[in-house]
Amino acid sequence: MSILNTTVGMNSAMDEINMIQQAQRHHLVVRDIGEEIDLEIGPGDDDPSFSMTIPQEPSNGDHEEQKQMLIASQISIEEQDPGKSQDKKRKKKVVKRWREEWADTYKWAYVDVKEGTARIFCSVCKEYGRKHRRNPYGNEGSRNMQMSALEEHNNSLLHKEALRLQVASKDKILTVVDKSIYVKALTSKTAGSIIEALLRRDPHEAEFIQSVQEVIHSLERVIAKNSHYVRILERLLEPERMVVFRVSWIDDKGETHVNRGFRVQFSQALGPCRGGLRCHPSMNLSIAKFLGFEQTFKNALSPYKLGGAGGGSDFDPKGKSENEIMRFCQSFMNELYRYLGPDQDLPAEDMGVGPREMGYLFGQYRRLAGNFQGSFTGPRIFWSGSSLRTEATGYGLVFFAQLILADMNKEMKGLRCVVSGSGKIAMHVVEKLLAYGALPITVSDSRGYLVDEEGFDYVKMSLLRDIKAQQRSLRDYSKTYGRSKYYEDAKPWNERCDIAFPCAAQNEIDQSDAVNMVNSGCRILIEGSNMPCTPQAIDVLKKANVLIAPASAAGAGGVAAGELELNRECNLMHWSPEDFESKLQDAMKQTYQKAIKAASDFGYSKDSPEALVHGAAISAFLTLAQAMTDQGCI
Repeated sequence: MSILNTTVGMNSAMDEINMIQQAQRHHLVVRDIGEEIDLEIGPGDDDPSFSMTIPQEPSNGDHEEQKQMLIASQISIEEQDPGKSQDKKRKKKVVKRWREEWADTYKWAYVDVKEGTARIFCSVCKEYGRKHRRNPYGNEGSRNMQMSALEEHNNSLLHKEALRLQVASKDKILTVVDKSIYVKALTSKTAGSIIEALLRRDPHEAEFIQSVQEVIHSLERVIAKNSHYVRILERLLEPERMVVFRVSWIDDKGETHVNRGFRVQFSQALGPCRGGLRCHPSMNLSIAKFLGFEQTFKNALSPYKLGGAGGGSDFDPKGKSENEIMRFCQSFMNELYRYLGPDQDLPAEDMGVGPREMGYLFGQYRRLAGNFQGSFTGPRIFWSGSSLRTEATGYGLVFFAQLILADMNKEMKGLRCVVSGSGKIAMHVVEKLLAYGALPITVSDSRGYLVDEEGFDYVKMSLLRDIKAQQRSLRDYSKTYGRSKYYEDAKPWNERCDIAFPCAAQNEIDQSDAVNMVNSGCRILIEGSNMPCTPQAIDVLKKANVLIAPASAAGAGGVAAGELELNRECNLMHWSPEDFESKLQDAMKQTYQKAIKAASDFGYSKDSPEALVHGAAISAFLTLAQAMTDQGCI
């Protein structure tokens, strides 16, 4: 019996490995709705993974199922040797149309061609027919029989195990395998050698390498003037501290879940670290490093001398209860608190982390630290923080766009603006655009985008906020405003516009999106999210002379607000919205002027589409390099 158990265990382990490898190799084939397919796919082959199953006492239902399997096995043998069965039964063909409602119903299924015949496959384990041996009807027969087969299939042990393995490996294996790193051509051999060293050291960190490439591309002229900066840059590309830790939390059913937490303190050369926490299933060490690196340059460019950090977790707050989110935040802070403090590192909000999450995080931090030392940037006004903290980043983006237009002797009034995202940054961008008389026409979510050709106004904004607060789809907006349209699985970059504000996520604009944007008349792009454009998209925009305002400069509003919030004088006074906006506008003006001056000092024309991109990176790097040199950093 022990030998049998050992054999079963070995086969189970091999099954897991085979399923993961199969999931990595397989690419789904999308078929057109309405195509004629053969739903009767024959008896299928026996699945060897069930040959070692420990025998159990069969029930009456099991006897019937075994009978079905035996019949299927006999048919298979007869097909292999036609001489043994000359009057074998012909397979019954049931041809149905792969209708749209079936595509919605069978989330588990997709259509592919096997041996010249279109068949329905399981989307999880990539098998068809009676492979599962828990499906007495296969994929044949009437719709009721299909649904019965679906239930049997979904309850099969093989299917459940395949589903578990797919979920476990989806974000950790497939994303690494599928990602490719685009290496931009550099004119300087020195700059190229820095990228080569980075690729050798961290070959799988696609987001981080992409971010570094953009900065090094802007610093080529700086590196060429002084070889000392090469050594500084090499040290800067390695974070001062990376913390990766386990986050165990209990759901409302009492079951334990394990996520991974990250905090990358990239540089403290200019001061204590500031940077966001992001909670999203895609979160990994590469994204944490990319966020920390971007934040380091953003903070260095701002009027406030701060270090940069980034982090978060692969925890997904969507669909979780208040208590589950609170328990996760408390468990997260139990490990991270020892690396935080007002003179070391204070986190801020990012994707998936809002005032609610920051409140839970700070509450646990306060209990563990034993005192109310400082506050995390972003919590609610009634217990800490400035009155316009959450609005600052979105408002700052519009202020920055206004500075660009002023240099062009143009006004914001009447300009068509396309905004992606519908979170706090995107919604506050729309709000401030309305205040300046612009015409914002789009917002988006993970499923698609909403366009209102008449433009949003304050009444429509109120409806949008209600929809988001209730976690409904943006599609519901069209029920009230019939002239608007919601486009599923699409992006807003083909809508006619003058200015674009990408405020959703990194790499949301690819090469084809950039082409659509250029063809739609866009002349200015203000980056609201970190690194919203792929390298190929940047090349398209550059050739079309679209002016790009980088997030390191345009997104500095959040940094300014965070420092005003942590200032004791600000905390003790009640700042009016007018006073706060005045301070924010001053900070954005200083940031803009520093970027323009640095670009000019190194020979980039003010009219160049990348002047702000290069100027922001140069100004931030020179500030960091000077601090590292003065401190004798090794």
